[in-house]
Amino acid sequence: MLPEVNDDAQWDAVVPDETVMRPAVTDLLARLGLAGAPVTRYSGGSMPVYAAGTGHVLKLFPTCDAEDGITEARVLSHLHGRLPVPTPELHASGAYGNGWRYVLMARLPGEDLSVAWPRIPAADRERLVTEAGEALAALHALDPAPLADVLGPEDWDAFLARQRAGAVERQRSRALPEEWTARIPAFLDSVELPAGGERVLLHTELMRQHLVVDPATWRLTGLFDFEPAMIGDPAYDLVAIGLFLTRGEPGLMARFQKAYGRTFDPRQLLAYALLHVYANFVWYFRELPAPSEQSWESVAEAWFGG
Repeated sequence: MLPEVNDDAQWDAVVPDETVMRPAVTDLLARLGLAGAPVTRYSGGSMPVYAAGTGHVLKLFPTCDAEDGITEARVLSHLHGRLPVPTPELHASGAYGNGWRYVLMARLPGEDLSVAWPRIPAADRERLVTEAGEALAALHALDPAPLADVLGPEDWDAFLARQRAGAVERQRSRALPEEWTARIPAFLDSVELPAGGERVLLHTELMRQHLVVDPATWRLTGLFDFEPAMIGDPAYDLVAIGLFLTRGEPGLMARFQKAYGRTFDPRQLLAYALLHVYANFVWYFRELPAPSEQSWESVAEAWFGG
């Protein structure tokens, strides 16, 4: 049995410690009919995730994030077999004592796209981006209503208002230089975001790290990690595309949007990036191409323009 994890201190004491986690994983897998399966913990990700043999993945959600386990299970069940890119088949989900939850899912074949990317030829990168654009279009075409009881936010416009109110302080807390933070309000004021408009099922983190690819053919073989899913404006999902999939590589953002079937204003996408739940512009400026000028408009073009 795992101890409760309700704050950062408890998380740090429990979640990284395999002497605590591994016995519980072994016990849970035995309960799920996978006794004796070889267990390997994945190094990445925000939650503890384990490969169980060659065919299963066990994802655990600590007490403080238990609702994300419910979200993941519901979204996986909703999506299975409905996208042009495979998503993990849900095998089981439920509670595991002291508020923890688990999701047991099928393991997707292929290699982490973020690892494979440097080896992939340019033409194959373009095709992969096209496949990802088609997959996101299919996701957004699904009716999100069956998931409305588990996915937030309840009021999208109110969510954006809260994010906007904290946008400057979020980046200051991450040590973004004042020359940039001071200009956030004026930039956001200059961008019109749709109010009360289209609402779709959002992945929110469609990035290389959440895609797998066949290294023999360079075709997408899976999309995973739906715990942060939301219902909201489709443009919000394009934030992760620009920041973590196309990453300013010339031509790829335009190719993605062509496959998606719709083109978005780069300034609107940057505004959503500033309002995003996980926005960290210190990291973005370190990892992504530098803008041609010291302005938010130049950042929008560098990261979301083409």
